[in-house]
Amino acid sequence: MQETDIRPSAAAAEGVRAADARPAGALPRHWPLLLLGAAVVPGVLLVLVGRSLDEPAVQAWRTVCLAVTVQALPFLLLGTALSGAINAFVPARVFSRLLPKRAALAVPVAGMAGVVLPGCECASVPVANSLIGRGVTPAAAFAFLLSAPAVNPVVLTATAVAFPGSPEMVLARLLASLVTAAAMGWLWLWLGREEWLKPTVVRHTGHVPGRSRFTEFRRGFQHDFLHAGGFLVVGAMAAATFNVAVPRTLLDTFAGSPWLSVLFLAALAIVLAVCSEADAFVAASLSGFSPVARLAFMVVGPMVDLKLIALQAGTFGRAFAVRFSAATAVVAVVCSAVIGGILL
Repeated sequence: MQETDIRPSAAAAEGVRAADARPAGALPRHWPLLLLGAAVVPGVLLVLVGRSLDEPAVQAWRTVCLAVTVQALPFLLLGTALSGAINAFVPARVFSRLLPKRAALAVPVAGMAGVVLPGCECASVPVANSLIGRGVTPAAAFAFLLSAPAVNPVVLTATAVAFPGSPEMVLARLLASLVTAAAMGWLWLWLGREEWLKPTVVRHTGHVPGRSRFTEFRRGFQHDFLHAGGFLVVGAMAAATFNVAVPRTLLDTFAGSPWLSVLFLAALAIVLAVCSEADAFVAASLSGFSPVARLAFMVVGPMVDLKLIALQAGTFGRAFAVRFSAATAVVAVVCSAVIGGILL
């Protein structure tokens, strides 16, 4: 059998000898340049960043971003705490016992349940899946899925704070959200198909026997708050950038047209994916748009956004998510335009 030469090459041997010849703890060959770079580069970056922070536009961006975040954070904290408490302490059978047997009547009742049983939109998807698994008709579960993040007391209180002296905005949001949720539930009864639903295993909702309810509350609250808080910060940054960076002429193009402004802010709500406890403050910061357009932002956002579409696709299947999200967006925009046109 032929022997294999395992001796190192001359270049490798030279490198090993050079490394062995270098004293332990010796500095690299080009250490003066490395030291100079470490001293100069961070300083230059700090100077450039410091100068840019003194620019009026950057100061305005920082003010809007911090204002939106600070105003919305207490409501986000309260909303996710209530959502975690419902998840841990309210049994799922409560929903099925309170709903009427007839599906057509169960839809509006489930929609109204969102007023007294608040929940984050991220948690509403697994809750709806859990309700369907416990025998609740899908139409009623979907009505609750849409209404709970949009009409709960925390969201309505945040809307009143964000729009002081405008109780008609709170009423318009309540009515438009309820009508949209009920309309989508009835639309599912009329056109929905069971084969569109492909329930999968998702994050557990409700109490598991043998586990600590307080531990479940803590975990649910931590999950929802961190998840929604990240979207709040991103939404606040996007709103600040939108107010500062977008040219006024472009805003006037959309804001000057009643229909274009409504469609534009509805699309913006889908992209920004701001938590429902905080979206009223983002909408209030978009002062260049009409009240009806800002109402559409607050009605569409908690029902249709990018994160909800992904959650619905992973929970009920892509066929359901595409159809349901598209139909919900259309119904929400129409309801916002009609009810907002009457009340606002």
